[in-house]
Amino acid sequence: MTTKPNNLLTTKPSPLTTMVVFLILCILGFYAFHFPHTPPHSNNTSTFQNLFLSSSSNSTISSYLRTLTMHPHLAGTKPNSDTANFVLNHFISLNLKTHTTSYNVLLSYPLHSSLSMHFNDGSSSNLGLTEPGSSGSDMVHAYHAYSPSGSVYAKAVFVNYGRDRDYRAVGVSIKGCIVIVRKGGGLGRNTVVEKAEENGAVAVLVYNDENDTWRNGFERGHVMKGVGDPLSPGWGSVEGSEKLSLDDNEVLKRFPKIPSMPLSAHVADAVLSSLGVTPLPLEWRTTLRAKGINHVGPGPTMLNFTYLGEKKMATIQNVFAVIKGSEEPDRHVLLGNHRDAWTYGAVDPSSGTAALLDIARRYSILLHSGWKPRRTIVLCSWDAEEFGMIGSTEWVEQNLINLGSKAVAYLNVDCAVQGPGFFVGSTPQLDSLILEITKKVKDPDSKGVSVYASWAAANGGNNIQRLGRVDSDFAPFVQHAGVPSIDIYYGKDFPVYHTAFDSYNWMAEYADPFFQRHVAVTGIWGLLALRLADDSILPFNYLSYANELRLYRDKLSNMLDHKMSLHPLTTSIQEFACAAKEVDDELKELKLVETSGQFVDMKRRAMNDRLMLAEKGFLDGDGLKGKQWFKHLVFGPPNDAEKLDFFPGIADSMTRSTGTSERERLAEIQREIWRVTRAIQRATFALRGEFT
Repeated sequence: MTTKPNNLLTTKPSPLTTMVVFLILCILGFYAFHFPHTPPHSNNTSTFQNLFLSSSSNSTISSYLRTLTMHPHLAGTKPNSDTANFVLNHFISLNLKTHTTSYNVLLSYPLHSSLSMHFNDGSSSNLGLTEPGSSGSDMVHAYHAYSPSGSVYAKAVFVNYGRDRDYRAVGVSIKGCIVIVRKGGGLGRNTVVEKAEENGAVAVLVYNDENDTWRNGFERGHVMKGVGDPLSPGWGSVEGSEKLSLDDNEVLKRFPKIPSMPLSAHVADAVLSSLGVTPLPLEWRTTLRAKGINHVGPGPTMLNFTYLGEKKMATIQNVFAVIKGSEEPDRHVLLGNHRDAWTYGAVDPSSGTAALLDIARRYSILLHSGWKPRRTIVLCSWDAEEFGMIGSTEWVEQNLINLGSKAVAYLNVDCAVQGPGFFVGSTPQLDSLILEITKKVKDPDSKGVSVYASWAAANGGNNIQRLGRVDSDFAPFVQHAGVPSIDIYYGKDFPVYHTAFDSYNWMAEYADPFFQRHVAVTGIWGLLALRLADDSILPFNYLSYANELRLYRDKLSNMLDHKMSLHPLTTSIQEFACAAKEVDDELKELKLVETSGQFVDMKRRAMNDRLMLAEKGFLDGDGLKGKQWFKHLVFGPPNDAEKLDFFPGIADSMTRSTGTSERERLAEIQREIWRVTRAIQRATFALRGEFT
């Protein structure tokens, strides 16, 4: 018996059928390539997290720190280049993919400085401007980078912290005088010099009065306004790129017009105890550590102050190690720490660099044990942070578009260990993750408890700071690029900050004798990155963000004139909170889906995009008024952080009163409220992931 041939098998397909089949195969091939079908992450993530924690070694971190602090390594110098090579070779020895990125930028160095006191009887006294034992070494002399050169002979006046209210309280004219300012009061160095200049001073001397033991230390630092290379504002200073000239108005306004330099508290005491004329205000007297200071001047002591410096082009180098993601290689989790230091830099920044090197070592162990991160991890060693976050800023500006679409989060550690006590700052969607991770890491100072438990006990709750400051490398990521970020450190302050005493010996004797705090920071930092790199759904929680915005709205309401309308801001925050709740519900459903597949993976990726990109909604293209580089309207540097440390545009409009009527001032505040309202609306649209 014969059978009819199967026409489905033997009939030649039509051209239309062929085209349809071809298109289907192309589409399936595309998704198979970009979203490969795997079981929900093939790694046993908890096993690798436990392996990461168990491979800690305080002695290894200690050895890294000792090597890093053998010599002072100021940005733009050969010792700093040697330190870059040490970091690079460490990454290479672990078989990690490495590369470097160089920039040619404007840095600033001292050539000569002197200070002497001259008294009514004709006698004088030269004051030493270096720490004991540091003269003749390769230590950079005490100076303020980007201070103009100058020579001044004038009376001295003490103006406390140099705030506006301090100039009012001092009760004397400081025009034509040299002002002595103590560190504190919430003002950065540049602002201190700027306010002195506004009040007519001809020079500024700044000292640290916060410690009794290390009063011979000179706190170096920069006095430039803003961040990044001043000759390439807004773009990466790569070879062949545009460079502004030193006499360009955009460049000139970045630098102070009067000279300044740091003093040790010991030298400052000698000057301040010689002042007469006007009695010291009572409220200042109670907080001064030094005794025998009873007057603020002016004079009768005269100061002869000279500073000669140079601004010159120098090459800086960022060093990277990249661990490629196995499933989402185009999504990046970045861990960063700067490498350059004013002196030996044991605390700042080498404690963080040692932690970064140890994370690389421990990730290498995980890789050899079969771990493959879902997303790409990048370890970043920044240069020239001490000159105004230059290395990280130039890189962010150069990679702004890629960061906008590919950066999951940036995790920063600068001074990993300054002393006891855990501190962390973040953008609020990462709060929940921080709380989870700190429960998994042992507290370095109390047996049997977690970092989370001791942190809560010490502060009356787990207090997470925000990232509106401009004092470390998270600033360009948050405030210019809108990347969700975290900043971690142990110890609030340390007395040898930016002095020649910031050495390995000081760390080993005072800040972390057994290097267990280093182990804790490294554990938290590394685990945060593992979760962000390996979780199939990003561990973001925007309900925390909504709660924070509500809190800010309430605080603002208590400060504003009743003529101001906060209704649009209130409505936008309510909408954001609704979107955050919707996303939270969606996340709960997605987490219940244990299966995997092309379309489930696509849904997860779409959700991750929404979680990742919402932060960028808070950016405004025009930036803050007078500080256009800073784009974030929720977290940024306000002119007066004591009054308001959020909504920087609104904060600045509330304090700007010179040359404007009350009606104009209120109108400006209202405009800034509307700008923040629109920013929150943009973040809401991004979180919902839909067009309006």
